[in-house]
Amino acid sequence: MAAVGVIRFPDVFSRAHAVSLTDSLGVFLMLVGIAFHEDLSRNLLKIIAVLALPYIQNPVITHATVRAALRVGLKPWQRGTP
Repeated sequence: MAAVGVIRFPDVFSRAHAVSLTDSLGVFLMLVGIAFHEDLSRNLLKIIAVLALPYIQNPVITHATVRAALRVGLKPWQRGTP
């Protein structure tokens, strides 16, 4: 879905939104699957700790990327512009 968003959306701001959402969901589902595979062990606690990191880091990284795009001079897409 992120690839479809990158191809279809018109500017870097909406593309960053699409990629960050699917990135968070993909990491979440992968780590939940690994957690089910590990059963109750010490590794499960580590996986749960790692599970929290993308939800802290991903919005910060996306915000920094979009802010850098604004500082460089990219304008957000508006309806009616190519």
